[in-house]
Amino acid sequence: MSEMFKISLPDGSVREMAQGSTPADVAAAIGPGLAKAAIAAKVDGELVDLTRPFTGDAQLALVTSRDEADALELARHDYAHVLAEAVQALFPGTQITFGPSTDDGFYYDFAPKDRPFTDEDLPAIEAEMRRIIAANKPLHREVWTRADLIARWQSEGETFKAEWAAELPEHEELSVYWSGLPNSDGAWLDMCRGPHLPSTGKLDPAAFKLTRVSGAYWRGDQKNAMLSRIYGTGWLNKKQLDTHLTRLEEAAKRDHRRLGNEMDLFHLQAEAHGSVFWHPKGYLIWRELEAYMRRAIDGAGYREVKTPQVMDARQWEQSGHWGKYRENMFVIPDEVPNVEDADSDLGRPIVSDEAEWMALKPMNCPAHVLIFRQGIKSYRDLPLRIYENGCCHRNEPHGALHGLMRVRQFTQDDAHIFCREDQIVAEVQAFCALADRIYKDFGFTYAIKLALRPEKRFGTEEMWDQAETELRDAVVRAGLATEEYGWEELPGEGAFYAPKLEWHLTDAIGRTWQVGTIQSDRVLPDRLDAHYIGEDGAKHRPVMLHRAIFGSYERFIGILIEHFAGKLPVWLAPVQAVVATIVSDADGYAEDVAAKLKAAGVRVETDLRNEKINYKVREHSLQKVPYLLVVGKREAEEGTVAIRTLGEQQQKFVSVEEAIALLQDASLAPDLKP
Repeated sequence: MSEMFKISLPDGSVREMAQGSTPADVAAAIGPGLAKAAIAAKVDGELVDLTRPFTGDAQLALVTSRDEADALELARHDYAHVLAEAVQALFPGTQITFGPSTDDGFYYDFAPKDRPFTDEDLPAIEAEMRRIIAANKPLHREVWTRADLIARWQSEGETFKAEWAAELPEHEELSVYWSGLPNSDGAWLDMCRGPHLPSTGKLDPAAFKLTRVSGAYWRGDQKNAMLSRIYGTGWLNKKQLDTHLTRLEEAAKRDHRRLGNEMDLFHLQAEAHGSVFWHPKGYLIWRELEAYMRRAIDGAGYREVKTPQVMDARQWEQSGHWGKYRENMFVIPDEVPNVEDADSDLGRPIVSDEAEWMALKPMNCPAHVLIFRQGIKSYRDLPLRIYENGCCHRNEPHGALHGLMRVRQFTQDDAHIFCREDQIVAEVQAFCALADRIYKDFGFTYAIKLALRPEKRFGTEEMWDQAETELRDAVVRAGLATEEYGWEELPGEGAFYAPKLEWHLTDAIGRTWQVGTIQSDRVLPDRLDAHYIGEDGAKHRPVMLHRAIFGSYERFIGILIEHFAGKLPVWLAPVQAVVATIVSDADGYAEDVAAKLKAAGVRVETDLRNEKINYKVREHSLQKVPYLLVVGKREAEEGTVAIRTLGEQQQKFVSVEEAIALLQDASLAPDLKP
């Protein structure tokens, strides 16, 4: 008689199943409806295939399409495999590499035999994918030995898969999945940890779309072979897909790179990869944000500082960043280099082996510790809140750069609060209140999450227990650990030196952006020997709270541009008003009105060109100017203006004095309004 396993279900019931039985067998035993609806299972919390045999007593939860997060992850993973199968069917000789799911879809990297893939290939690949889905091919898991798997890949010319299989950890079970019956005609094989849906037919053929093709280096290293990456978006049904595509269309209209060009705010170019060239109008937005933040931090008791851009490598070694973050740092030899060809203007610099190394700072934290260490600090001096609009550099790969959202040079609204143990919860609670006010000033709603200790970290377990508890308690006291604020704890996502609270903003079209953060750190003060004199006369380590609200000015401006679709709040608009003439006889009057507006603090321009007024209206609407003041001969005689508000069809006639009062009030930053 075979051994029986006790399988516990979510409703508290227990079923006894014979050795060799699977979650699919449990679903069938419960009823045909569940057997049809089940797409995977969670066994002791781990998501697995329905056909994975139980290995002992277990807790079982059957997964259906109603479990949307798990169902989407499975579907997108399967779409990626179907994509790879379709590509190899249409383009024999193409090698496959990896194909993960993403937040809204999937991609797969290929090494084509003849030529890189292009967007023109996508319709044919989509059609082949739908054929594979319609065939309802079973997805079957097998475990292979490393030697057999490498031999299989080598025999099929799959050099990338063979390389990867050879490097997987020795203890790891190597699983493959067949699409179709193993070794049958038309069956296709890929190496994968899984899990997968029971068959390709569980996918909705109308719920995916291939979106684009790009280049990608094998393993993300530009020294390796260039691959063709095909992206797609995948969902559980067509309605979800259509909603997503509509959102993508709206996002394209709001793309900060396009609007930044149309509004003449900034540009990027290859001469400074990942660094922004701010134009006068764009830098006005920056200056307004900087002034707003300075008022906020001054009111909250921070002291602003400025620290060096370049610091000795030994400082980064001591802080731990050199070991944990070196590949993302720009390093500089601390010597004047020789030149390869001294007689040529094109000579390359040569650095000696004796050169000491320095680095452009990727973050401001160590420099702020060095400021804290200047002079003896007493417990009465704490909390000490140090703030910096700190310019940092991080060596991001070229392929990862994305407009203002992912750059190499950026400026953080960065601050560090040095405090005593008994001050931590109150300081974090005060920061929560400050962040709440600032995000609401910009019209954002947000979710707040606690990122917990990662696998690789500094510090003791007791230290991490205490830091996580303090952050959690502060959010509870602030009244933010609720469903309304999307409170969630994220295991393993903290920094290597500290847990952190994260603020995730929701924009006008429902996208989320992780922006603000505060981290409770006991590691860096210890590594950099920061201390204060306590009430007992002994030395004590301060706790260091790392915090930011905008995150970086570059990225926050990008988010604002997309959130408002370029129609920034009046106080942030680079040009708040344009006085435009209908006839040249009104030129002098227009200039007089503009001068009065400027004197009242409004950023104003005049448009005296010999163009029709409808042309001027269209042009300034594209520039997202909040107010257009139209004047002609009658307005000049009556001392009035016709005000057109961006996005509205109607105009209203008011006196110049009324217009000045209206625009002056609208131009005030939210924190300056009575």
